[in-house]
Parts: sequence; C-alpha cells; structure tokens
Amino acid sequence: MTFDMGAQTLTQLTTATSSAHDDLGANVRALYDAAAPLESRFNGEGRAAFDRFKTDTDQIATELNLALAAVLGGIDGQNVAFVEGEQNMAAETGTAHAGASFDAARFSSVSR
Repeated sequence: MTFDMGAQTLTQLTTATSSAHDDLGANVRALYDAAAPLESRFNGEGRAAFDRFKTDTDQIATELNLALAAVLGGIDGQNVAFVEGEQNMAAETGTAHAGASFDAARFSSVSR
C-alpha cells in the first residue's frame, strides 16, 4: 500500500470538512422539521424517543457541530505540522547540500 499526500491534500480536506461543518447542524434541524408531521403517528416508546429527539434537537446539532469543529482543529494542526516539516526538510537538505564536498566523487581519467 502506498500513502501519497500532495501539498494541498489537508487544505482540501479542511475546505470539504468546513462546508460539512456548516451544514451539519442545519441538517439535524431539517431532519426534525421533516419528521414533525409524523409526530402524531408515534405511540409508546417510539413517541417517547421522538419527543426526546425533539427536545434535544438543538443540543444534538450543537454537539455535532462542536465535534466536527474539533476534527477541523485536528486537520489544521496536521496541516501546520506537515507544512513546517516540509519547510524544515527543505532547509536542512539545502544546508547539507551546500556544505557537501563532491570532489571525492569525481572520476579521474583512466589510461588504458
């Protein structure tokens, strides 16, 4: 298996996750709105579960948004680490290359 991550992968993931973050709470509320007409058809445990969902809709939406915001924070932290790592690697490689002597690698003419 190969893991190949381009320079923009985490940025693209952040963008995609951010738009999902914006929609998630609204989708939970839309689910409630879509189910509201069915409220009168529930009885017993189904009605109790629906009532709990109805009562907790805002809290559920908020908690989901907070959880996804934490995921976004993690992705951002990974992106910072990868960018800094790439910059450090480039700087250290450049320094090592500048200080290297390649004289020993030169081929001398061989007489036959």
